[in-house]
Amino acid sequence: MKVYAGMDPRLSLPEVIAHAVRVEALGYDGLHVAETVHDALALSLLVAEHTNRITIRTSVALAFVRSPTLTAYAAWDLAKFSAGRFQLGLGTQIRQNIEERYAMPYGDDPIAQLRDYVGAVRAVFAAFGSGDAPHFESEHYSVTRLQPYFNPGPDNATTAPAIYLGGVQRRACALGGEIADGFVTHPTNSNPLYLDTVCLPGLAEGATRSDRTLSNETFELVIGTQVITGPNEQAVELERERQRRLLAFLYSTPAYRPSLELYGWGELGPQLRRLIRSDRWDDLAGVLSDEVLDTLVPSGTYNELPDLLAQRFAVFGGSLIVSPPSDTSNDGAFAEVIRAVQSLSGASGR
Repeated sequence: MKVYAGMDPRLSLPEVIAHAVRVEALGYDGLHVAETVHDALALSLLVAEHTNRITIRTSVALAFVRSPTLTAYAAWDLAKFSAGRFQLGLGTQIRQNIEERYAMPYGDDPIAQLRDYVGAVRAVFAAFGSGDAPHFESEHYSVTRLQPYFNPGPDNATTAPAIYLGGVQRRACALGGEIADGFVTHPTNSNPLYLDTVCLPGLAEGATRSDRTLSNETFELVIGTQVITGPNEQAVELERERQRRLLAFLYSTPAYRPSLELYGWGELGPQLRRLIRSDRWDDLAGVLSDEVLDTLVPSGTYNELPDLLAQRFAVFGGSLIVSPPSDTSNDGAFAEVIRAVQSLSGASGR
């Protein structure tokens, strides 16, 4: 089983470099690069420059704030510079963030728009490889012009980056199963019930539309679970409260509520949203009980974690995100955890 690290989205640029070096030293298979307060593609360049082995994947870069051609230029350069280690993870984000934070338009059907976006990016990749102009026209994007002066190709030596999609709703999962090379689940919706009743059926539905079979050899499901862990019970308890605060904030977003609704906790989302509207940020964590936290997030010491993850996720196959703790003093022990999780075997296909 492959294991990827996440990253604190608020790391400074020098801290991103140090984190990437640490992730590679810990033995991870790859690093997921966030897009929160930094540009994920810019961060990916830093990671590529300062590592030699790990996969580098944006998780996820926001599609609708960039032109498909501009994304293709950056992704192609990153793939070439990293000797094929870069993979492009894309997602939609929610309407309010795209329109009000990025000042960009958000269409009526973001899933259909994302389908066209991926098609446009791949058309430009093909143009870079062949040296010819792209010929892609769709409802949302049209890319038909790329004069030789603006085309970095023909370049048969560079392999176009794999494209992964991320999302929560079943339609997003179905699009991933239909057109993507892999799918990354959101930290708020990575529990077994969600995977079994929403994500995997959605992926299968999409695969049927494109007449393909999803196996671990041809498609990667990356389970983006949060993990609560530490070298001892005291450290685990401190991390539990940090994760409780983070998840309470995330579940205030309506788009992230499917897991709450699946477990019969649908009333928690509106309750959290009311607290935020009242500027009662310190009260958010109190809404998520221990029952909710333990159901949605695996929690245990380093010694317990591999078995906990195997019990929850081995049946689904795919890969896991298990981010390293911020405290580096026990990295030797945590590297053993990563190796133990990598040794887990799971389902061979879906």
